[in-house]
Amino acid sequence: MNFIRKIVKPSSKNDGSFYHDIKQLLNFAPKNIEHYEKAFTHRSLKLSDKDGNAFNYERLEFLGDAMLGSVIASYLYKKVPKGTEGYLTQMRSKIVSREHLNELGKDLNLIRFVKSNIAKENVGDNIHGNIFEALIGAIYLDKGYNYCKKFVYEKVIIPYVDIEKLEGKITSYKGLIIEWCQKQKKKYSIETYEDTGNELVKHFSVKISIDGEQIAKGRSTSKKKAEEQASKRAYFALQNQITHT
Repeated sequence: MNFIRKIVKPSSKNDGSFYHDIKQLLNFAPKNIEHYEKAFTHRSLKLSDKDGNAFNYERLEFLGDAMLGSVIASYLYKKVPKGTEGYLTQMRSKIVSREHLNELGKDLNLIRFVKSNIAKENVGDNIHGNIFEALIGAIYLDKGYNYCKKFVYEKVIIPYVDIEKLEGKITSYKGLIIEWCQKQKKKYSIETYEDTGNELVKHFSVKISIDGEQIAKGRSTSKKKAEEQASKRAYFALQNQITHT
């Protein structure tokens, strides 16, 4: 009986609110609504399809990431004919950064469709970008590349992509600081340690030093976030030196 409950029974929502809402979001009629149901199913439900394969958005996220990168790469190649390979790669990375994808997912309010056994406030910020990519993967499986391209242009490129603004956007303060130190032949070090304090959630604290001098600190619930926070503070502490060298 438990096994039966884990098998996905295709929803009868084709004529219901989910189908209607997805159709409005996409600006076209879905052909196979099950792809979209899968795109918004969290693995915590532990569902399987009729063949026993996991029924959640994770594989669609992988596919959507590739499709999104392909559309963005094609757009940049045509839009910036003089852009070098390095420039185009950097610009694509800015457009499809995790931070930007999370913003896109939030702007589209995709979290409203997610089915999960975990409270939405506890799933983490990256779920917004993950399901955005999964949605693109679902579109590709359902309608093909041209529909994917149309959706990315309507939801990403036209409303959000400004080449001039992107050129000045910093996506990784840590990377920027390290690159600057390397160019200036300065010794860079970052010290990370667990810092729980009196809080229930584990935190990490970071100290950044350049040429033996402590420049900035950061603290967050993940090592990566703490490092980026400290790096951002270090950047602003050294901004005049960095921008004039």
